[in-house]
Amino acid sequence: MSLTPEDRFKAVVAHAKEYGFVFQSSEIYDGLAAVYDYGQNGSLLKNNLKEYWWRSMVQLHENIVGIDSAIFMHPTTWKASGHVDAFNDPLIDNKDSKKRYRADVLVEEYVEKIRQKAEKEVAKAAQRFGETFDEALYRQTNPRVVEYLTKADAVMARFVQALEAGDLDAVRQVILDEGIACPVSGTKNWTEVRQFNLMFGTKMGSVAEGSTDLYLRPETAQGIFVNFLNVHKTGRTKIPFGIAQIGKAFRNEIVARQFIFRMREFEQMEMQYFVAPGTEMEWYEAWKEKRMAWHRNLGFSASKYRFHNHDKLAHYANAAADIEFEFPFGFKELEGIHSRTDFDLRNHEAFSGKKLQVFDPESNTSYIPFVVETSVGLDRLFLAVLSTAYDEETLPDGSVRTVLHLPPALAPTKAAILPLVKKDGLPELAHELLNSLKFDFHVAYDEKDAIGRRYRRQDALGTPICITVDHESLTDGAATLRYRDSMQQERLPFAAIPAKIREVASMEVLLKQL
Repeated sequence: MSLTPEDRFKAVVAHAKEYGFVFQSSEIYDGLAAVYDYGQNGSLLKNNLKEYWWRSMVQLHENIVGIDSAIFMHPTTWKASGHVDAFNDPLIDNKDSKKRYRADVLVEEYVEKIRQKAEKEVAKAAQRFGETFDEALYRQTNPRVVEYLTKADAVMARFVQALEAGDLDAVRQVILDEGIACPVSGTKNWTEVRQFNLMFGTKMGSVAEGSTDLYLRPETAQGIFVNFLNVHKTGRTKIPFGIAQIGKAFRNEIVARQFIFRMREFEQMEMQYFVAPGTEMEWYEAWKEKRMAWHRNLGFSASKYRFHNHDKLAHYANAAADIEFEFPFGFKELEGIHSRTDFDLRNHEAFSGKKLQVFDPESNTSYIPFVVETSVGLDRLFLAVLSTAYDEETLPDGSVRTVLHLPPALAPTKAAILPLVKKDGLPELAHELLNSLKFDFHVAYDEKDAIGRRYRRQDALGTPICITVDHESLTDGAATLRYRDSMQQERLPFAAIPAKIREVASMEVLLKQL
């Protein structure tokens, strides 16, 4: 059953609530904008995503270790990192819709539309000329394609120049000159552009007079940088090596929308890879490919992913790219890969007065390592997986089933144990099977409703295997396994079921594919 992207997104949001994946935070008090809670199934899916990342990053790499740093950090941390002075978004309001937007997002989306026009021309030409098509030559010589790409580059270059110069009037002028309209009102009646710092301020202390001003961390990376020396010494690590962390971060997003895509409280999975100066670009390219392979390993279409190189670099970077994913609302950032140079460690060394250097015995010199960062938003990854897995599937008999085609290793429940009826000793036998499996897998028990309805319920939860215990099970010690995606069935003895679940849905199978 084909859904429009808008209808799909609405269906995913509704499904997330109905089946216990995501709830609005404090919903009984009418909620809190851009803050969400993960329900009983959402928390399981989220934990499986964490496990996939953590094990692939820390367990499978001999030179990457993990830490868990505190959310509260010394306030000078954020001065050294540049967040106090540079962690701002340029905001602009439309006077008619009363909606607020990030100026950079408005311009980037406008430029992307121009570039997509060029891509459509290229795609049409490729279809027209077939195997003889020379794409590189066509991009260089076709007047329309050249015009589109030249304009896109010129607009972005002008915008980046204005942003880097801190000229907010010039930023606004780009929006006005290009005729960029408000997506809601359709008008171009814009306010001035203002900078807004995204950090949440708080206080530490028992009394107001003696309290210390702190910030909730806007990223987890700084917890890694300030612990660099501790990890290096206690772990006896050698360059190159990485430090990984999963943790909460907080940003006072004024423009927070699109469900859990952009929230004020969110979770990051970050790895900082410390390398010798001069080798950072080699590692930057290597980690770009490693991270793209990690995402594609989930089994979704390769066309869902693309790289987007940054036109405007953050204050700490000399190269940056995003892995973008095609959400129901378009291609958006899923993960960032950045070459952060030695900005962070050098600044922390300057502000703290502590040497943050490593000694190279080969050259007999000490140096501050350069850093390549990989940073994926766990909540965005959750949304990417959930929205892509969601399907309303028309069956041969004309009926429609709602199913989550989740990668089996990520599914909240690996198998559901279903007694055919609630009598004749079948519930007791089903519980025996459940008790034998629950130490190795997250399994569920369901005896309510007809077996067909229970299958549909498990399909909607993304459960890869349903195991039906019937009257024959009492005598042959076997059960019927029904598979979510194919809906095919096979009968296996109880003793063979753990190996089958492991074969279909274990994390090890997913990791070995990397």
